[in-house]
Order: sequence, then structure tokens, then C-alpha cells
Amino acid sequence: MTNSKYKLTKKDFNQINRRSLLGFQLGWNYERMQGSGYLFTILPQLRKIYGDGTPELKEMMKTHAQFFNTSNFLNTLVTGIDLAIEEKEGIASKDTVSGLKTGLMGPFAAIGDSIFGALWPTIFGAVAANMASNGNPVGMLIWVLANVLVMVFRWKQLQFAYKEGVSLVTTMQHKLTAITDAATIMGVFMVGALVATMINVKIAYAPQIGDLTVNIQNSLDMILPKLVPLTIVGLVYWLLGRKKMTSTRAIFIVLFVSIALSALGIISK
Repeated sequence: MTNSKYKLTKKDFNQINRRSLLGFQLGWNYERMQGSGYLFTILPQLRKIYGDGTPELKEMMKTHAQFFNTSNFLNTLVTGIDLAIEEKEGIASKDTVSGLKTGLMGPFAAIGDSIFGALWPTIFGAVAANMASNGNPVGMLIWVLANVLVMVFRWKQLQFAYKEGVSLVTTMQHKLTAITDAATIMGVFMVGALVATMINVKIAYAPQIGDLTVNIQNSLDMILPKLVPLTIVGLVYWLLGRKKMTSTRAIFIVLFVSIALSALGIISK
């Protein structure tokens, strides 16, 4: 069996998208990561392409259950290209599909996580949180809309990748690095903006020297505005680089230190 007679339908695409959105990560493990989730996502379609209980189906199930790990936001791009090839070539596409998945999962992981895992929630989350903290309910709607748009994007990309097939890889290949670099730079830019706008910590301690009150915060602002938030972020970044330090421990350290310094009147909001 070298060629498949089955052609995927809209019902198949909808089923794959549902499984991808709801179950792609359910079988995640440290040995093969998303391998079992990938197989689960396309198993009904593999049965239709190769036939139930056939040696070809068993062989491709073993192939798809191997190590795979990419961004949840772009995983169906790989799935769409994969199924387009398997639908056309059948079991003969085994090596091609394995190489395709290995070659694409890294670049798509970097792009998807940079844009949709960091940049997108940073921008819309900051806008929504700032509006919500000021009592504006539109902030909540912005955040909900941002997430709905991501879901729509994830739903639409499968059929797009299926139609484009391998040509999508050759078309996008030279753009992958540029997109990743641009997303990374934008993400760093947004993190810097958030440090200045969302971390509202000031030095409250003002020592009295005779009749003169020394305003430490004003002095720091003359050197560099928002120096205190920048210092806090730098210290947390340094903490996270220490051995056995986790993000949870860092959060508790910041929490306890903040409460203590606030109680002593050293810092304030």
C-alpha cells in the first residue's frame, strides 16, 4: 500500500482540532513529551487512511508515538502538512513524515512560544490588567477577546497547512529565524515597559538630618526614574539563576521581603 484513497473532510478537520485543543497535552511525559498526544490527535484519521488493524496503521502509530515537542499554538501546522503527505503517499511517507516532524518542531516551538506564549499575553494582558485595575470592565473583554482570537487562529491553521502541504515549509523556511528574532525583541521591549508601569514600589524611608528631610526616592528618580522596580526585577532575575531556586520560591521570597520592608516603613506603593 503506497497510496491512500481516503481524503480528509471538514468533519475530520473539526475532530482533529477538538482533540488538539482539549487533549493534545493529556499524555505529556518526560520520555516522549507530546508524542502520545500527537498520535491521539490524528488516530481516527490514520485509521481511515490505512485501515483498521492493518500492519501499515500499526507502523505509523509507532512512528507518531515517538518523541515530539513543539508549541501548542502551532502544532496543527505540523499535523496538517503531515496528513497531506500521508494521504497522498501512504506508508511510503513514513521517513518523510518523521523527518518533517523532527525538522519543524524546534522552529515552530520557538515561534509559537515567543509570540503566543509570551508576546501576545504580555501585550493584551498588560492593557487588560491596567484597565481592569482602574475599574474599566472593557479590560476583561479585551483579555477574553485576545484568547478567543488565539483559539480561532489555532482552529484555522490546520486546514491551511493541509492545503499548502510541503510547499508551506519551503515558503516559510527563510522567514522562521526573522520571525523568532522579531518576536523575542518585541517581548523584551514589552517586559521593559511592564517593569516601569506595573511595579509600583517606592522608597518610603526618609531620614531626618536636623531640620532637613532627605527624600531618597526623589534622589533616585533624578539618577534614573523607576530605578527601584528595575532593581527588584534584576534581583529576582539573579535569584532565579541560583542553584535549587524555583519561581515558586522566588515569589514567596519577594512576598515576605515586601511585607517586612513595608511594615518597617522602608518601601511603599
